[in-house]
Amino acid sequence: MLKRKLQIKQTTLSSAVAIALLGLSACSSEQVTQEPLQQVEPTKVSVAPGAPGADPVWAFSGKTGIGTSYEPYTQGQYQDADNNPISKVWFSVAQGILTETMYGMIHNAQLKELQFVIAGNDFVDTEKNDTISTIEYLHQDEAGRPLSLAYKIVNKDKQGKYQIEKHIFTDPNRDSLMMKVIFTAFEDGITPYLYANPHIDNSGANDIASVENNALVAYTNEQQSSVMTIKSDIDFVQASAGFVGQSDGLVDLADNGKLDAIYSTTSTDSTNAGNVALTAQYPTLNSNSYTVNFSIGFGADKASSLATADATLTTGYDAVLSAYLGDEKHLGWKDYLSSLAPLETMVNNTTDNGKLLYASALVLKAQEDKTHAGALIASLSNPWGDSVSAKVGSTGYKAVWPRDFYQCAMAFLAMGDTETPKVAFEYLKKVQVTDSTPGYEGTPGWFLQKTHVDGQIEWVGVQLDQTAMPIMLGWKLWQAKVLTDAEAVKWYQEMLKPAADFLITGGKVKLDWNDTSITPPSTQQERWEEQAGFSPSTTAAIISGLVAASELATLANDKDSDKYLAAANKLSASLETTMVTNTGEFAKNSQGEVAPYYVRISPKGNPNTDTKLLDNNGKPGLDQRQILDGGFLELVRYGVKDAQDPIIQNSVKLIDNMQLEHNLRVKYEFKAKDGSTIPGYRRYGNDGYGEDVTTGLSYAEKGNTADQRGRVWPFFTGERGHYELALAKSTGALSAETKTNLVNTYVKGMETFANVGLMLPEQAWDGVGNPTRYNYQLGQGTNSATPLAWTHAEYVKLVRSMTDETVWDHYPIVVDKVK
Repeated sequence: MLKRKLQIKQTTLSSAVAIALLGLSACSSEQVTQEPLQQVEPTKVSVAPGAPGADPVWAFSGKTGIGTSYEPYTQGQYQDADNNPISKVWFSVAQGILTETMYGMIHNAQLKELQFVIAGNDFVDTEKNDTISTIEYLHQDEAGRPLSLAYKIVNKDKQGKYQIEKHIFTDPNRDSLMMKVIFTAFEDGITPYLYANPHIDNSGANDIASVENNALVAYTNEQQSSVMTIKSDIDFVQASAGFVGQSDGLVDLADNGKLDAIYSTTSTDSTNAGNVALTAQYPTLNSNSYTVNFSIGFGADKASSLATADATLTTGYDAVLSAYLGDEKHLGWKDYLSSLAPLETMVNNTTDNGKLLYASALVLKAQEDKTHAGALIASLSNPWGDSVSAKVGSTGYKAVWPRDFYQCAMAFLAMGDTETPKVAFEYLKKVQVTDSTPGYEGTPGWFLQKTHVDGQIEWVGVQLDQTAMPIMLGWKLWQAKVLTDAEAVKWYQEMLKPAADFLITGGKVKLDWNDTSITPPSTQQERWEEQAGFSPSTTAAIISGLVAASELATLANDKDSDKYLAAANKLSASLETTMVTNTGEFAKNSQGEVAPYYVRISPKGNPNTDTKLLDNNGKPGLDQRQILDGGFLELVRYGVKDAQDPIIQNSVKLIDNMQLEHNLRVKYEFKAKDGSTIPGYRRYGNDGYGEDVTTGLSYAEKGNTADQRGRVWPFFTGERGHYELALAKSTGALSAETKTNLVNTYVKGMETFANVGLMLPEQAWDGVGNPTRYNYQLGQGTNSATPLAWTHAEYVKLVRSMTDETVWDHYPIVVDKVK
């Protein structure tokens, strides 16, 4: 009886343990002699049974790395050329394996997971579940800062019987991924199997898999389908295609540790499509090691996919990796980093010697589409992916939100990249609502809530901060001389003026399900996309956007300049009556005196009433006065309010109250590596966008429940750091010692939340309730979305702010012109 893991967990089977194609390191390898095929009773049918297989889901979302090749612009676009072919492949790694890998557009997943299965004496292990994993960057400078998004992953068997080392990166000259793998056995009889779970063209329910031309091939049953081909420079011993949980390699290996039910395909006529997997056996090791180079090629047909995979293997590990980093023939990631002049000084205001700063620069640039230049996505992940259905295509966070987009564009500018934010700013026209927007009726000018990178509409809520931020970005780019006067006038007339007009008048909106009228500053959705009404954070952006529009209107000789400025001042004057409460249980200080504070949002602009917020994320709506939210800090960041404003300070004290019961509490504390205490903050009280505190299930894993809980979001540590910097400046207290303390609290705080691959998460575990099946530790990133571009952007901006000793996102014109 096989004793360890031979019953490969059924949960693993049913969730499609598809795992990571990984390229490995430069250990010495012994010559591999091809073993003869096992003498197995041949299967009578070469077509795998069990269609459509287990229901497909996505992979674990807590990525420890993402990657793609660096590609320079040609006249503000990504353009294929003989001397600079564009590689449109992105990958992610999590739990020690290769996870979602995209080809074509950045949201178009082709592979859910690729991993190795190891069969030995009386055991069958899956790499994801049965090894201890470490990860590091293949290219680092002398200070340990990453220089490219190429990874070395080492997975060691928990019982010391084998080791798998993988090096993973893409081929910058082709649509392919390369992985070098070194298998090492510390006892005889160790047999590795590659196991891949395709999700072609962003779905795992319609795939066909086959073994042909000594390669593993996957495509869909659609007439037009991407094709994925996996090749290696050592032939596999044998390979099989099957349906996940029914006839795939994991099922086959589970009974006797051997791949002995061989199927050449899952379908011969495209009718039996489903959730498929490919398994390939490689030579057995007997206390030795050998190296295999793998390539995953993508194409519009089998021939081009195979040719691409073969060409990458022929070019070879050294040459492909050299081009990825950058060499005399290729611009690579090290060249991009060397173009970012401010980084050299900014490093001095980090506490990790710039490691996370360099990683953030790489991560932000990697999360841009290469068909639609400037399309910056929120995250190369699907939140809580391993419990989210992949039957129907979904972008997850691999999509454009103008708000997240703004944060990223400002971070690029902060680190000295002037090209990317300009191209990104020009891209925004693609996602603005105009008279020609398909299916739209109503007032134009606002920006779509969420779109695919090609502009395809996905979500259609109206968020007024997302309409203000493109104006703010345009003004910043003009001030930085990234936009000339003529360019600023052009974009003001074509894109920003309609946005500013909408911020004043709003109007009728009818698109898809959304049939409403907008009356600014009341927004249909605030920055958390969940509530309607008068929001401090949204209104901060509206005021700043209108002041920026006034300045650009003056440049364009537009008489509406005064109108925009007057509207900004009117909104500023109304803040206290529409968003500040002086009633309710939180509105008194320790002396019993009235202490007004900003509510998260006031649905009707009457914050002194007990009006309830909407139910959301499984949580019942509560009295608007009970919900605390740090969004009011944006009023200080942009310049609408001074950091010493008494209502701002009252609101800060409430946010900092750690005596509140967990559902309403916002602030939590964590330990940095040096033992110091750093702060973290939730989005708001009563947040349900997170794991269930009782069952430990992922967000909405079995439907929304009232026990779901949104956790700490690390970028709020950055937002608070910006406020504290503004406060120190306002009070004249910004000494060298004060700045050091700020860096050691807020910059270090954000660095503390980074995982082993230097990826910053959307949410981190706050220690409340069930630690889930992943047994999260305090401060560890969850399965929500990692890396989150907004978090990396906030970190970059915070470091730049500390370096300049002034808030990077600040708008002096707002201070000067809003009274």
